[in-house]
Amino acid sequence: MEFGTFLLLQSPSAESSETVFGRGVEITQAAEDLGFRNMWLAEHHFSTYGYLSRPLTFALHLADKTSRIRVGTAVIVLPLHHPLVVAEEIATVDLLTGGRLDIGLGRGYQRYEFDRLGVELSESRARWEEEVDIILLALQGKPFSYDGTYYQIAETSVFPQPVTKPHPPIWVTAQSLESVEATVRRGFNIITGGSGVPIERLREFRQALDQHLATYKPDHPIRVGTQRFTYVTDNEADARAAAEQARWNMRVTLSLRNNYSQVDNGHAVDLPLPNEPTTDAIMDEFTVIGTPDQCIRQIRRLQDTMGIDHFNCSFWFGDLKQKQVLRSMRLFSEQVMPAFRD
Repeated sequence: MEFGTFLLLQSPSAESSETVFGRGVEITQAAEDLGFRNMWLAEHHFSTYGYLSRPLTFALHLADKTSRIRVGTAVIVLPLHHPLVVAEEIATVDLLTGGRLDIGLGRGYQRYEFDRLGVELSESRARWEEEVDIILLALQGKPFSYDGTYYQIAETSVFPQPVTKPHPPIWVTAQSLESVEATVRRGFNIITGGSGVPIERLREFRQALDQHLATYKPDHPIRVGTQRFTYVTDNEADARAAAEQARWNMRVTLSLRNNYSQVDNGHAVDLPLPNEPTTDAIMDEFTVIGTPDQCIRQIRRLQDTMGIDHFNCSFWFGDLKQKQVLRSMRLFSEQVMPAFRD
C-alpha cells in the first residue's frame, strides 16, 4: 500500500491567501519527511471552498521546496482549459521536477465554476473525452492534427516534451459509474471516495470496475486508490470534533455538486444536507477518523471494499488548525502506516 496526501486549500474562516498557501507548503514538507509518496492538489475557483486555481503551478513550487515527494493534480478540470495549454504545462512541470509529476484529469462538477468561465457543464464529459485525446497526442512528441466537435486543431507540435515516457502517470478521480467506465476504457489509474461518498457507493464502483476490466482488458494493471478525510488522535472527543469539521467540506461539496450552493462575498456557505448524517455516520461511512487502531480498521475495510493499493489522506479539512493537522500526520506515519508495510 502506498500513501498519498491531498490539499484542497479550503478555509471556512477565509484565512489570507498567504496563510493558506504557506500552510500547504509546510504540510507538503512534513509529508515528505514522514514518508508519504504523493502530494495531490485540487483545482477550484472563486470561493473559499478551494483557493487553488492552478494546481500545476503550485505543484512546481512544492517540488522546488522538497526533494523526493511526488506532486500531482487531483484534478485538472479539463473542460475549463484549452487542451494544448494543459499539455504544455504538464510537459513543463514534469521536465522541471525531474519526472516527479502525477496527473489527475477530471471533468468537473461545479456549475458555479463553469458558469463563470463560460463553459456548459452539460458538455463536460464530451469535452473531457476530446481533451484527453488531444493531450495524449500532444505528449507523443510528433506533429498531429485533430478534428472534433469542440476542437479543430491544424497540424501542431508541442514543446517541451515530458521527461517521463510516454507521459506522466495519469489518474482519474471517478465519482460516477460513467467515469469509472471512461477510466478503465482509457487504461488510466483510478481514485474514488472523495467528500460525501459513502462506503456503500464504493462497493458499486468496485463492481463496475471489475465489469469494465473484463470488457476492456487493459494491457497493464490499473492502480486503484481511495481518498478519505483522515484524522488520527488518541482522544474520542477530539475525533468527534474533527468529524464535525469534515461536515463543512461534505456540505459544501454536495451543494456545489448538486447545484444548490450558496457563496456570499466569496465565502462558501455550508448549507445543511438533506438527510444530514450523524457524527457517528460520518466517522463510520465517510472518513478515516479516530485512534490509530480505528484508522487501521477503516483502511482495511476500504481495502476489502475497493481492492486499493493507494490510500490518499485528506488531512486538512474544515477549519482544523495547522498543529492538529501536523500532529495527525505524524501519528498516521508512526502508528498507522507500519500496519500496511509488506
